[in-house]
Amino acid sequence: MAKGVDVSTLEASGARDYVDPPPAPLVDIDELGKWSLYRAVIAEFVATLLFLYITVATVIGYKHQTDASGPDAACGGVGILGIAWAFGGMIFILVYCTAGISGGHINPAVTFGLFLARKVSLVRALLYMAAQSLGAICGVALVKGFQSGFYSHYGGGANEVSPGYSTGTGLAAEIIGTFVLVYTVFSATDPKRNARDSHVPVLAPLPIGFAVFMVHLATIPVTGTGINPARSLGAAVIYNKDKPWDDHWIFWVGPLAGAAIAAFYHQYILRAGAIKALGSFRSNA
Repeated sequence: MAKGVDVSTLEASGARDYVDPPPAPLVDIDELGKWSLYRAVIAEFVATLLFLYITVATVIGYKHQTDASGPDAACGGVGILGIAWAFGGMIFILVYCTAGISGGHINPAVTFGLFLARKVSLVRALLYMAAQSLGAICGVALVKGFQSGFYSHYGGGANEVSPGYSTGTGLAAEIIGTFVLVYTVFSATDPKRNARDSHVPVLAPLPIGFAVFMVHLATIPVTGTGINPARSLGAAVIYNKDKPWDDHWIFWVGPLAGAAIAAFYHQYILRAGAIKALGSFRSNA
């Protein structure tokens, strides 16, 4: 592209240096006969299992190390900053490892947002969400199995609205936090960006991991940070106490709403979807 040429001007004239992939079919039954789909589903299951195992183990370890009645209280643990790094760092690693196989969703909210934007079919989205949820349950089960003496005593890594915060505040935190994450996913994987920054192989995983890190810093004190329904479900199922289950709807409604808003904002406000829709409206007027 010539230096000094305005990219938006080129795009308006139809001269683009990238190609938007066609929308995924709403229902693609043919996918069920392809090994690539099942390989991707397995990758989502394993990635979510590893994500929950490492992150929930970090949470339990931190609470044990900071327990004033325990022998390791002087260690201070990794702190909230360390927990945020564990979540963000694992997302960076796992998205990097699985992006070429499944897209590296590792989160039903991300899958839902990409489905709304017609990036994945309904069949693939449902199988991904099932695999992510099952992987999360298995990952937390491993933590409980390996740390049975500490797991239940330190809350099981389960999400719930913290004392002093209302249900509305918790829901808003989940909506906004997931919006930040899914908006980052759309931006980092935008074909336009990939065409111009393809020489940076970690471009997508790095900002996605940092988004998870930053959201955790802001919302750990409020909800323990869900922004991932599979993460919240896995911890709730294995911990199985009343308070996490009472608040559990927040960790589905909030992330799915945030993902839907992010999909609409990116696809129809920032990208060509809005221009196409306007052009179609004018041509039909």
